Amino acid sequence: MSYSAVPRSDFPILERTVRDGQPLVYLDTGATSQRPRQVLERVWEMDTHFNGAVKRGSHLLAEEATTAYEEARVKVATLVGADPEEIVWTSGSTQSLNLIAYVLSNVAVGRGGTAAQALRIGAGDNVVVTRAEHHANLIPWQELCLRTGAQLRWMDLSADGRIDLDTLNVIDEHTRLVAFTHVSNVSGAVSPVSQIVEAARAVGALTVLDACQSVPHMPVDFHSLGVDFAAFSGHKMLGPTGVGALYGRRELLEIMPPYQFGGSMIELVTMEKTTYASPPARFEAGTQPVAQVVGLGAAADYLLAVGMDKIAAHEENLTRRLLDGVSSIPGVRLLGPEDTTNRGGAVSVDVEGVHPHDVGQFLDSKGIAVRVGHHCAQPIHQHFGVYASTRASLGPYNTSDEVDSFLDHLAEVRRYFRVGD
Repeated sequence: MSYSAVPRSDFPILERTVRDGQPLVYLDTGATSQRPRQVLERVWEMDTHFNGAVKRGSHLLAEEATTAYEEARVKVATLVGADPEEIVWTSGSTQSLNLIAYVLSNVAVGRGGTAAQALRIGAGDNVVVTRAEHHANLIPWQELCLRTGAQLRWMDLSADGRIDLDTLNVIDEHTRLVAFTHVSNVSGAVSPVSQIVEAARAVGALTVLDACQSVPHMPVDFHSLGVDFAAFSGHKMLGPTGVGALYGRRELLEIMPPYQFGGSMIELVTMEKTTYASPPARFEAGTQPVAQVVGLGAAADYLLAVGMDKIAAHEENLTRRLLDGVSSIPGVRLLGPEDTTNRGGAVSVDVEGVHPHDVGQFLDSKGIAVRVGHHCAQPIHQHFGVYASTRASLGPYNTSDEVDSFLDHLAEVRRYFRVGD
């Protein structure tokens, strides 16, 4: 019997057929997850029963919408081990990471007052990342360095894509910020968070964690991890698109100046000057994606009810099955660690002699949805000596039968394209 960690009937899209009536095998959760009925129905309920302007009205609909909006903040904070006041709503992890970078560039030119200068980055300083980063956790720091005169440095990778701790010494007394992924979206490797945080703290540097590939798949507690900031996206954790969150330690958010300006983030406005609201409102200017936020709260409820330990154990079993199967297919090279120790369920491969787009199209013809390309992470692909790859990524709704179907058809690819023997 093939089991999933959640009732598959909770996910309506998994009931559909694709490509000549074949059952859908969805192995692209690393790009975007599917949503359970509980999330879809909560968004529908918001839109049809209490759609109102959050924090901008005294009528019943506005009150109910505001309550649901703030309740979602509590639910998400509970899921990730944070205080509600430390959760800032954004459009997703890309905006969250850009928010931090833009705020720091504002601090560099004197915005934010005396307290904010503790965050100042300038010439003579450096910012450290890793070669494993998604572009959303690399390019903002490149831009910050260009704006401030700081130097960008990086930790390198071992042959199997793990962060090479021998390169941890790039964090030195001039380092002001260290940004790194929790789980690589290409190799699946889990970063050594405690060692990186310890090295950053030793020199007084801030830490920024890209938690997109960890929050939906394993227990995460930002307070226990000790990071200063973290970013994650709703659409990767069974929630709606267009919403995500930035976690920031309360004492840091309180000294950071805003980066967007308008309604809902102010304290007092005159024609001469403006003072700003306390966090998190300070960073939530304008009309927020309220229905999406409420839906994200429902997704957090769903994940908590299932249990992140249960999800992690299920996905580890499927990952082991995937890794064992890939290793037995001639002409298929795994890009990442070969066992499940400190590893997530993103499994990327290079099929010798066949372009990843052709691999993806062949699998799609069999009803199997995977990701092909560089996955918005070109430097780690360059590290592996390839431009692109084919990635299967797991979710709590996947089964061992689906993994076996992927492996069976992956083994057919080279024969189909008449590559090799």
